Amino acid sequence: MISSPGKLRRNHGTRCSKGTPRLKRKASPPSRETSPDSKNAKLSKKWMNYQGVNGWEGLLDPLDDDLRREILRYGHFVEAAYDSFDFDPSSPTYATCKHPRSSLLRRSGICGSGYRVTRNLYATCGVELPSCGGGGWSGVKFPGWVSTRSSWVGFVAVCHDNREISRLGRRDVVIALRGTGTCLEWVENMRTKLTCVHGNDGGSGAYGEPMVQSGFLSLFTSKATTRLSLRDTIREEVGTIIKMYGGKPLSFTLTGHSLGAALATLTAYDIHDAFEGFAPTVTVLSFGGPRVGNMSFRYRLEETGTNVLRIVNTDDPVTKVPGILVDGSSGIPGEDAAAGMVPGWLRQRVLHDSSRWRYVDVGRELRLSSKECPYICDVSMTTCHDMKTYLNLVSGFVSSKCPFRAKGKKVLRMHRCRHDLI
Repeated sequence: MISSPGKLRRNHGTRCSKGTPRLKRKASPPSRETSPDSKNAKLSKKWMNYQGVNGWEGLLDPLDDDLRREILRYGHFVEAAYDSFDFDPSSPTYATCKHPRSSLLRRSGICGSGYRVTRNLYATCGVELPSCGGGGWSGVKFPGWVSTRSSWVGFVAVCHDNREISRLGRRDVVIALRGTGTCLEWVENMRTKLTCVHGNDGGSGAYGEPMVQSGFLSLFTSKATTRLSLRDTIREEVGTIIKMYGGKPLSFTLTGHSLGAALATLTAYDIHDAFEGFAPTVTVLSFGGPRVGNMSFRYRLEETGTNVLRIVNTDDPVTKVPGILVDGSSGIPGEDAAAGMVPGWLRQRVLHDSSRWRYVDVGRELRLSSKECPYICDVSMTTCHDMKTYLNLVSGFVSSKCPFRAKGKKVLRMHRCRHDLI
């Protein structure tokens, strides 16, 4: 799906582009420095709650401060994936990682995290365009960078620092994935028809066969001549980690933005599918993620105990796609009625094969809004979808009744005044 350009960066990976939010005054996101402190001491005892085992009950509205810090901490890993990717088509290292594994986090501005990158991750597009060297569509030739099929999408990082393991209450594994970065990834984004996860069209279970967006599945399962698929690479690395650390508390936290959020959700599904005998705690933190699959896909995720938290900016259109027909499961008045705005001929075409277009949302939602943030002037689509916008919104969100901290102080003062009068 849509993701912000990554060419211009500054201040430890903060992206500076036309899509960067225009702020009335400088809004300083929390530092990426992570170290144990007394405020986070309870994490070690209640870490399963913060990983969503109980559906984040009582932690989202109002937003618990410890959960806020954890969401931001994982969000910085996603920013590191963006910062490390070479977006420049003229660069000889285009679509690869700019940093060696040993210094990736440090060079991306994450210091003292206690994590070490153990594996680079690559995704391969299942579609191909003719390269400049030969062939073409009706005589049209494409430069090499347009037809790049395999590209670096993120990394696996394992917590190795004993102090951080003690603070978290377990050894944590992060799988961080960036959003769309190449032309062919955009092409895959447009392949929105649902397809069966396991490659067969037969029904299975109360809701039929689990189905997901064709392009996302293609990026997840396609392999190149010299590279494993993203799915097989992650399976291999997860298997190694389980063998090394499976005897003690272990969690897998999958996080991504936009396309990366969709791939993180598919990864969570696949980990439980591939390692059915071992049930690690698997959590997905999705920033600005699109819809991924149908009702059966969501049911299977819930059945395996996968915890999914979708951080959604209500002003971000990417979180409302793909799918013209949406099962009425979001509980948001009017959103599912949007299909009424679709031209009649297209509705008829979709209704003829509705199983291929009927998407649902998965997991719990943390609903935010750019319009409620006093520091964001620009509420364009690009700005609302930007990863930096999401981190600013999480940093300032208080509750559904008090959307942002700047307003929160005023509301609290009014509440105290009323209390004094009573």
